Amino acid sequence: MPVLEARCVTKRFPGVVANDAVSLAVEAGEVLAVVGENGAGKSTLMNVLYGLYAPDEGEVLLRGRPVRFRSPSDAIAAGVGMVHQHFMLIPPLTVAENVVLGSEPRTAAGLFDRGAARETVTRVAREFGFAIDPDARVETLNVGQQQKVEIVKALSRGAEVLILDEPTAVLTPQEARELFRIARSLAAAGRSVVFISHKLREVLEVADRIAVMRAGRIVATLAAKETSERDLAGLMVGREIGVLPPHGEAPRAEVLLEVVGLSAQNDKGVEALREVSFALHAGEVLGVAGVEGNGQTELAEVITGLRARTAGTVRVDGREVPSPTPARMRALGVRHVPEDRQRRGLVMPFTVAENLALGRQRSFCCGPFLTRARMRRHAREAVEAFDVRPRRIDIAARALSGGNQQKVILARELTSDPRVLVMVQPTRGLDVGAIEFVQKRVLEQREQGKGILLVSLDLDEVLALSDRVLVLYGGRVTGILPRAEATEERLGRLMLGTIPDKCYGS
Repeated sequence: MPVLEARCVTKRFPGVVANDAVSLAVEAGEVLAVVGENGAGKSTLMNVLYGLYAPDEGEVLLRGRPVRFRSPSDAIAAGVGMVHQHFMLIPPLTVAENVVLGSEPRTAAGLFDRGAARETVTRVAREFGFAIDPDARVETLNVGQQQKVEIVKALSRGAEVLILDEPTAVLTPQEARELFRIARSLAAAGRSVVFISHKLREVLEVADRIAVMRAGRIVATLAAKETSERDLAGLMVGREIGVLPPHGEAPRAEVLLEVVGLSAQNDKGVEALREVSFALHAGEVLGVAGVEGNGQTELAEVITGLRARTAGTVRVDGREVPSPTPARMRALGVRHVPEDRQRRGLVMPFTVAENLALGRQRSFCCGPFLTRARMRRHAREAVEAFDVRPRRIDIAARALSGGNQQKVILARELTSDPRVLVMVQPTRGLDVGAIEFVQKRVLEQREQGKGILLVSLDLDEVLALSDRVLVLYGGRVTGILPRAEATEERLGRLMLGTIPDKCYGS
């Protein structure tokens, strides 16, 4: 008998059916992965199982009996816990204080029993082989340790079923493998784990079974040992997904972009980049890896003129740029695919045609006047070439899906004769089909001799596309490795701040 089951669950929102008669069963002692494109209905289904949403039709069963969770509190009381992608911890509090928050143990005098809180953490951590200090303040812990706190919190409240939502999104490879060990140990102890992820290689490694969602339905449930990444990707999008062509390290051609001793502060005035140096060559993809918040955003913003540097030099084609600004860097051939497509990449109320003209309006002018016919002709060609859907150039950018918004940005930047492309999280939030499209465009630019600085939190993407990999930790470069030597193990150590015996230069 399944521990937790969704039976013919339908959940509707205005104008959208997020789940359409979905049935899913989680067995005791298994890791069940749920995969699917963005908008496939994964999160909605999990929110139904966790009591955040009530189903419009169908039912949820717990150990064979129908239940109706009115809130997450009901789900937790019944033994269903969830660790969200964005942790729900109070940074100044200790691990023990966070774990018992809302259900604090009391002494006979009615005071907070700190010793009992510590014992709760120690007991759960010992049972499942965690290494965690109950007295450490959460704000001092790295991301992997904070995730363990969330898991301990759920287990301490009696979770028999643990839902993990995109749990490896911000983990190093070593931290991800430790999470897999924890998930397997929970299953071995008779608990059930539901593992939501878009990283197909990971779910094949950790899961017993894999449920694939598409357009609000479960289209297949497979044993992990009987399927492959390619098969899963095809099920997710409803068609066969191509494989990126292999490529070796690019030959060392001319240097297009060079930074020397670059330092900069973040928005809070704290030093975020510390003496960063590297060179980007023509026909090369230089991947930038690191756990989020280690200077990647600030590096891209300094290079594209969006943030002032406090020290160091930026050179384009061997010429120093004294005071980089967005206009000056664009004039030098530097193009930017920003991290936040809606705040930095597009003007959401503008039409697709108007967004495609941003930054290059003068090329569509006749004298002082904008020639809209020329702008619209360019837009129609770009929309066709980059498969933007719908094929309308007169609708507002906000009417497009995230993947098609990203295609508009790519079309604008890649058709404006770039020399250097600074691409930050170019596939974040995109579905498998859109990711495939974007990654192929990156490799096309490489073959055309462009220099691409690829900043991504997805280590699989960095390894698939890069000729060399630069790792940032604490705003410093901890290593620059040729792709052939950039193993997950080595990159993981560098991402944790471990300096190797041999560190490659720019």
